[in-house]
Amino acid sequence: MADRSLRGMRLGSQSMQSEEGVEFSPRKKVTYRTEDGTTFEVVFAAEADVPDTWDSPRTGHEGRLVDDRGEIVETEQAEVKPARTHWDMLLERRTRAELEELLEERLQYLRARRGQDKASKKSA
Repeated sequence: MADRSLRGMRLGSQSMQSEEGVEFSPRKKVTYRTEDGTTFEVVFAAEADVPDTWDSPRTGHEGRLVDDRGEIVETEQAEVKPARTHWDMLLERRTRAELEELLEERLQYLRARRGQDKASKKSA
């Protein structure tokens, strides 16, 4: 009985859905060019913000946006701030003299503790 209900149907090979009455969203094609001159197109939604750079799907190289005349679009580069390190943040909270004093206190504590460990091992 199960054979009869599946007869004539190729499972997984065809979709029962049609494109009749389907309205696709508006789209636009944008062209990018890599440094070696290779161009490729990327499809975006019509209202989407287009990025200035995009990685090529074939080569993986970074492509730059090309305008309608075939010229690369020049964009303003925002000033990049250098990353703040842990040391920079520490210097915002304490002076170098305070840090040296704290380091010396901590070293004395560790040396004293190491001395106690050696003494406890000798007595044991």
